[in-house]
Amino acid sequence: MLIRNWLHFIKEAFSSVYRNGWMSFASIGVVAVTLFILGSFILLNINVEYISEDIKQQVQIVAFVDESLASDQLNSLRVSLIQMGKVEEVRFVSREDALERLKEELGPLVEGFEGSERNPLRDSFEIRAIVPEDIPAVAEEVTELPGIARVDYGKGVVERLFSITGAVRWIGIAFIIGLALTAMFLIANTIKLTVNARAKEIMIMKYVGATEWFVRWPFLIEGILLGFLGALLPTVFLMFIYSEAVAWTNLNLHFLPLVSPGAVIMELAKLLLVLGTVVGGIGSLVSMRRFLKV
Repeated sequence: MLIRNWLHFIKEAFSSVYRNGWMSFASIGVVAVTLFILGSFILLNINVEYISEDIKQQVQIVAFVDESLASDQLNSLRVSLIQMGKVEEVRFVSREDALERLKEELGPLVEGFEGSERNPLRDSFEIRAIVPEDIPAVAEEVTELPGIARVDYGKGVVERLFSITGAVRWIGIAFIIGLALTAMFLIANTIKLTVNARAKEIMIMKYVGATEWFVRWPFLIEGILLGFLGALLPTVFLMFIYSEAVAWTNLNLHFLPLVSPGAVIMELAKLLLVLGTVVGGIGSLVSMRRFLKV
């Protein structure tokens, strides 16, 4: 009996989708468009966050060493920097290495400065913080250490960068929450139209003695089916479009890092499919509530 009932529910759900062709098409269309917009914005926000983090990771502190510092004092200074709680990495750059870097970047413009007496550069430490936002605080601590002549980390610019990336993150989260709520509202109300169109059928079933869940199940399965189909379409489109966009960006805009499709598409697909399916089912249940009070 249980298997027969479930076969009946599934058959009725598919038959209803077919009978109410235009209404089903409208429901799937609204779900697809809404979730496509939501999914597009999620991908955009993920990549903005990824680019912001990439920029943050490139920010570092350069601490120039006092020229009069002896080698044993230099080693003690290195140990002090490594032992700082918020520091992730400390790399010593000798003045000779710094000059070689300049040669690679500027070429002939730095010729003639070889040799310890003609080299105008200083030994330095390049320091990375565990949390990039802690760089200003770490720079203050480094400045107070004996043997440090000067500290440079782009003061002013770095603080502004962190405030902008923080604002972008929160704006993105707010937009995603707003779009998700809008998607749920539109999907639930669209499915409600399909239930309203079959109000008489529901009332007749109730009058002849059908239980509430016997009435609910076909509509619940129908809502889940419409939600799933509506989520499947934008998922496929987004997978294709995003993969092509990343491939084009890698070829033409090498400086712009994007999250690889493999790292994000499957998670997005799971999110959209689950959201469409769950909202479709909830929309059907909520929309049927008043028709079951007979």
